[in-house]
Amino acid sequence: MEDQLSQVWAIAERVTRSFGLDVFDVQLRRESLGWVLRIFIDREPNGDNNIEDQVTESVTVDDCQRVSRDVNVILDAEFSFKHPYTLEVSSPGLDRPLRHVSDCDRFTGFLARFVLSEAVEGRNFVSGRIKGTEELSEASGNGRTEHIIVDSGRQLHRIPWALVTRARLEIEL
Repeated sequence: MEDQLSQVWAIAERVTRSFGLDVFDVQLRRESLGWVLRIFIDREPNGDNNIEDQVTESVTVDDCQRVSRDVNVILDAEFSFKHPYTLEVSSPGLDRPLRHVSDCDRFTGFLARFVLSEAVEGRNFVSGRIKGTEELSEASGNGRTEHIIVDSGRQLHRIPWALVTRARLEIEL
């Protein structure tokens, strides 16, 4: 199945690039109604950390329809899967996962929640506004570690990215 996901990812990348988009994730899952092939697309970062620009530059329904149409044509010609499947194309959503430090840079100023593998400052999770990232030298002198800076409203937290097990944006009301 990993080979099939790689094949679909490559096809989806060809299509999304032509629209100035990126592939965020590809999933193939068996669900109650049958197999579902999900392709999550995202807008390429423009390098601007302005919150308003990031929101207006989000993926549209038209983007999803165009990618779905074009991917579907290529899948019909190039993809062989022994079961029928449903193709879904969507954005990662407003509460999207943050999978890399670069995501935290991109979404500086946004609210997020970080779940940690070990307590930092006595906390196993931290919620707050992302203030940025920084690279700090390790005390042992064995290199540098990336940290996420999060303002919880009460204090500024420096979270080593290596301790983050899950992170996602929070929806602002």
